[in-house]
Amino acid sequence: MTEPLETISTFRNLTLTRHAGNVFIITMHKPPENRLCSWYCQEIIRAFRTVQNVLGPGGEKEGAVITRGSDAKFWCTGLELDESDTNPFANTDGFYPMLAAIVDFPYPTIALLTGHTFGGAVPFALAHDYRIMNVRRGFICMPPVDLGLHFDGIGALPRLKLGPKVARKMLLEAHRWTGREALEDGIVDAVVEPEEMGEVALEWGRRWGGKAKMGVYGVLRAELWGEALEKFQRISYVHGRETARAAKVKI
Repeated sequence: MTEPLETISTFRNLTLTRHAGNVFIITMHKPPENRLCSWYCQEIIRAFRTVQNVLGPGGEKEGAVITRGSDAKFWCTGLELDESDTNPFANTDGFYPMLAAIVDFPYPTIALLTGHTFGGAVPFALAHDYRIMNVRRGFICMPPVDLGLHFDGIGALPRLKLGPKVARKMLLEAHRWTGREALEDGIVDAVVEPEEMGEVALEWGRRWGGKAKMGVYGVLRAELWGEALEKFQRISYVHGRETARAAKVKI
């Protein structure tokens, strides 16, 4: 991958770099599998907000964000389910606000799925505008039906962004897709050789980043996926009611 122009700010288990064409890359490196917990979701939000501060909060400049894993084995394997045992507000403080922040972001976003994408990582990936997947390695799977797990809004993005049969296959059957199968079912937009993924994502970022310069990118996106955004916003930072059921099986 082309060397970055600069590294911006410091984050816990994240790096944020700027590349030519105002394409920013958020690289997750939280061992062992980039699992999501409240503080890590807040770090991801902070990285997106940092990009927004650099480019301008209204989305009037060209620019895009790529979210990638740091190796070819994992992109993200979902939520740290044990956190909710001691913190019942873990998801409302972290996961839901993160999804809302990405869906509401005023610049194009690309999920570069370097490896396995499991569980809560699937709506995390679907929150991005585009998805590029490793053709050689990694599966996409959302297994809450096998874990006895539910959280509000779990089906919002699959229902809105995928066909009904694919969404059913994902949520009610816990199907496991390879990269090529995910491309056929429209879950990802491209499958690429691992050594070429970074350059393809940068090219996409430069291509679509210009669409943000009129300042309406996020507004128009809300016309497509606003129902999911409103649901995630509604259940963020909610401390008065239960919004999730604990998994009966821990991975």
